[in-house]
Amino acid sequence: MASRPSFSSYRSDFPDESKSYSSTTHLATPNKEWDVGGIVPPLPNQYSAYPPQSPYGQPYSNQPYGQAPPQTPMTPAGGSHHWHQVRNQLLERRVVKQIPLVNGNLIMDVPVPKGVVPTGGGMGFEKDEVTKMRYTAATCDPDDFMRRKFSLRQYLWGRKTELFIVMTMYNEDSVLLLRTLNAVIKNIAHLCTRNRSKTWGAQAWQKVVVCIVADGRKVVDARVLKVLQLMGVYAEGVMKDTVLDKETQAHIFEYTSQITVSETGDVGFGSCPVQLIFCLKEQNKKKLNSHRWFFNAFGPLIQPNVCVLLDVGTKPSGRSIYELYKVFEKHENVGGACGEIFADTGPWGKLLFNPLVAGQNFEYKMSNILDKPFESVFGLISVLPGAFSAYRYAAVSNHADGTGPLAAYFHGEMMNLPGATASIFDRNKFLAEDRILAFEIVCKKNAKWRLQYVKSAKAGTDVPSRVPEFISQRRRWLNGSIFAATYAMVCFWRIWTSGHNIIRKFFLTILTVYNLVNLIFNVLSVSSFYLAFFFLIDSSVSGSKDPFGGYGQDIFEVFNKVYIALIFIVIICSLGNRPQGSNWLYTLCILLFACCQGILLYVAAWTVYETVPHTTEGWTNVSALFENQTFVDLALSLLATYGMYLISSILYFEPWHMITSFVQYLLLLPSYVNILLIYAFCNLHDVSWGTKGDNGSSKDLGGAKKVEKDGKEMAEVALPTKEEDVEALWQQARSELRVPAKEVHEKRSAETKRSDEDRTFRTNVVLLFLGINMLVIMLFTSSVFVNWIKQHIPTASASAFNPYLTCIFYAVLGLSTMRFTGCVLYLVFRIFGF
Repeated sequence: MASRPSFSSYRSDFPDESKSYSSTTHLATPNKEWDVGGIVPPLPNQYSAYPPQSPYGQPYSNQPYGQAPPQTPMTPAGGSHHWHQVRNQLLERRVVKQIPLVNGNLIMDVPVPKGVVPTGGGMGFEKDEVTKMRYTAATCDPDDFMRRKFSLRQYLWGRKTELFIVMTMYNEDSVLLLRTLNAVIKNIAHLCTRNRSKTWGAQAWQKVVVCIVADGRKVVDARVLKVLQLMGVYAEGVMKDTVLDKETQAHIFEYTSQITVSETGDVGFGSCPVQLIFCLKEQNKKKLNSHRWFFNAFGPLIQPNVCVLLDVGTKPSGRSIYELYKVFEKHENVGGACGEIFADTGPWGKLLFNPLVAGQNFEYKMSNILDKPFESVFGLISVLPGAFSAYRYAAVSNHADGTGPLAAYFHGEMMNLPGATASIFDRNKFLAEDRILAFEIVCKKNAKWRLQYVKSAKAGTDVPSRVPEFISQRRRWLNGSIFAATYAMVCFWRIWTSGHNIIRKFFLTILTVYNLVNLIFNVLSVSSFYLAFFFLIDSSVSGSKDPFGGYGQDIFEVFNKVYIALIFIVIICSLGNRPQGSNWLYTLCILLFACCQGILLYVAAWTVYETVPHTTEGWTNVSALFENQTFVDLALSLLATYGMYLISSILYFEPWHMITSFVQYLLLLPSYVNILLIYAFCNLHDVSWGTKGDNGSSKDLGGAKKVEKDGKEMAEVALPTKEEDVEALWQQARSELRVPAKEVHEKRSAETKRSDEDRTFRTNVVLLFLGINMLVIMLFTSSVFVNWIKQHIPTASASAFNPYLTCIFYAVLGLSTMRFTGCVLYLVFRIFGF
């Protein structure tokens, strides 16, 4: 490999402030030229009206270190009035500087606040590694990052990277960021303690790079930027939205930080440094684009061994990342791995009081006990969750001709671009892009990569606690998984073009057949669940003993029709309505489905109880029990489901979810089948992730103009140069993070709210119209009504008698008589001239 250029050749330290330059630049105001070295007023923005004077009546640099400011009104951007006063002073005192361009690109080394620089030595830092932060204004697509001669510090220093960790985020708050980031830092600290390892040890931090990718500068949470500012990997006033008339696509900050920030805002030094890259995308272009920056822009420069994918909000346990890495180190043919993602149940499991959270907790646990281990044996896990998974970089890399796993993975991003002609099938398929990547790795041509589940690697994540968010999340999951699974089965022949041996190819084909059967059962699950409900209850109430004390037939008639009505309601609500606009209706359906499930479980238990012997003598002839077909069918059914749950959970030494969450899951099961699946299929046209992409940059940061000085290309930019301003803003951010953020409730725009109300009104009218008809049918066909008629109306003995039809007959006769009478009267009146 060619030798890499030294980092010093790329250095772009600020020129001396006292120097004067003859060149001029256009900044801030289009009609005004500012001399280089002169102070530039801030760009117009929503905070420009704030005076720079400190409320303490003294310069910001003289304020007590770490002292919290008085409570001040919050601004729309999420920061306090006082913080923006300090920020404005920093912006107002920026100075125009000439910065040498690096291969035509704007790359600057910016001094960090003194409070960020660690005091101890002996950590193996490069020169300026902890005293300066590096800012790069990337003006290209991520695929062209290396071709346009952009670089990263690890590349320039020639460091070998074993672990490259990406944390993707959209508008998550600082608490979620710190939950994930602090967990990652603990994992890196654990790697530094493994002194007997050939790979890790005291300097292990140099082999790990953490990349945070924020999807859109306008939507990133203000407190998140303050956290990163405290850690030294973000700075106000240095970003530029244009460089040499080219729009900036991403703002990239690099710094090696030893600062840790707690969720309560406390700031201190950690036990080991962490190499950080913060990529703040100018526009919101979705998660796939964030991963494209990670894999296609930064990956070729860093050349990591293993890549770890995390979503902000997911919290890996203290050594989970090492456990994932160890699998790749131990098995050279492992191309991808995932750990156990469990639902965060809160302190002492208090969130389990929410049945929705409890149901998801059980679902996550059983997936990690039954599904993931089963698929891991075959070497093809259907999905490696993007929230917590790892890939060998060599396994995901494309072939020399540009085809391969990453090319297929990022194909989904191209489908949503303006003018794209992708089919609705393909766009739904890429809602589960992580499933596509898993399939592509195993089927990679002439390769023999396999996927593995790592039980010892655990990570907690928040799960939806409200019905609308739960339905919206599962809509993406279900549609993506169904279409991705269909794609995998249609293309299963690619297994035979891979480099796997004949035995593994055979077993992968068996797994494909299993997935096909599973897919068919999922598609037919709505009818299957209803038929089980109908036949089990009908057979029990029709027998010699009624589980409801003689009212079984009546109860069955009522709840059978309620079940059908619920399906009918869910279909109507799912056709174009957002779950947020029909929250109460979906919640009511969930409760009524739970009642139907409760009756079903009671009847099943009653049937088993009535079938088994009730005396000691009866148990002496156990063989006769198995001759009873009803008992055998029920016993096998219960053992194949609930018995398997219990036995497998005990085998994995994790039975607690059977105690805390099993009942809630059982009651929610019909809602899983009916509401989630019906809503997903009714919204196949919606291929969004619930976020909107920006169509342009804000153009509120200022630009960098190209000039020449002594034959060298330079960029003129306005930069903060007053050390006291930088220190004051850092201290103010530190103070404000100690004040807990106010909970921000979801706010719908007026247009969205009006649209939701219009759709809800339409739904209510349709439900009222069809519901009345359904109610009439339920009433006059129910056994309760028919039996009452037989008892109180003697003429009801005739088989064809139906009082409803009789009423309809006479009503029609009466209406027709009135119409005829009116017709005749009209003619009479006309004859007599009336």
